[in-house]
Amino acid sequence: MNKDKQRDCDESLGVCGLSPGEEDSIQREPKKLELYVFVDPLCPECWAFEPTLKKLVLEYGHYFSLRFFVAAHLDSWNVSENKQHKEQRNLADLYEQTAYQTGMSCDGDVWHENPVNSPYAPSLAIKAAEMQGRQLATVFFRRIREMLFLDKKNIADEQVLTDCARNVGLDVDEFQKDIHSDCAVKALQCDVKTTKEMEVEKSPTFIFFNDRVEDGGLKVSGLYSFDVYVEIMKEMLGKEPIPKEKLNLEEFMKKFEFVATKEVAVVYDWSEKVAKAKLNELALQQKIEQVPVKHGVFWRSIV
Repeated sequence: MNKDKQRDCDESLGVCGLSPGEEDSIQREPKKLELYVFVDPLCPECWAFEPTLKKLVLEYGHYFSLRFFVAAHLDSWNVSENKQHKEQRNLADLYEQTAYQTGMSCDGDVWHENPVNSPYAPSLAIKAAEMQGRQLATVFFRRIREMLFLDKKNIADEQVLTDCARNVGLDVDEFQKDIHSDCAVKALQCDVKTTKEMEVEKSPTFIFFNDRVEDGGLKVSGLYSFDVYVEIMKEMLGKEPIPKEKLNLEEFMKKFEFVATKEVAVVYDWSEKVAKAKLNELALQQKIEQVPVKHGVFWRSIV
């Protein structure tokens, strides 16, 4: 894919490059559904949805294209220092609560030790990353959240964002230019505009569209069980969607490289105890390694 194509921006939607998987689907039959995903880089519930989103993409990704919109409430951070400190304490509690309730580790200590002063910089960085292709931007978005929720990094710090860009294989020089560009600002403004037009009031929110314009979209806010999203697809498609065959666990680890026990459990319909046992088998074969985090364990592919 040439660079001109990678940096093609759609200002009406505030996006650049291709959506995840579109590089491989060019010239193929268009997908029947489109899923708009509205997320906030600081939102622990968005992070907690990662296991379900992985399962949805792996099993039913052949039915839908995926488009992310940054839905951070940027205006809500323009408050006094006292109110901001109170909000940070609330977020610390929310991170811990989300970790206990969902099994996806969120370390609330970041808000006491290394607080993020605004979602603006990471939101802008996501749009800058999209200018190098939205598949890479998806990897970048995952990585900055790992840095926030697991490593307690301040993802509003430009050096942290630049290190992340380098880590996921972005052209760092281009990224540094783009993060200060008018195009990134306009793309973020378009995301904010779309969020308001779609009446999205919380993150995460998902809007399903089919190829019949007259049907409109079906909006779902908050977290639900996997079966709910499959039922929505069935309704939008007008037929029962057929899932793809699952990757084996070793292939899954090679594909995603760094995942939580919870993610494996959800994708394979295992208990966390069974998932951990299966992952330990791969660890004994020196194909993956265990990475302890504050709440639970992540696993990294090493082959």
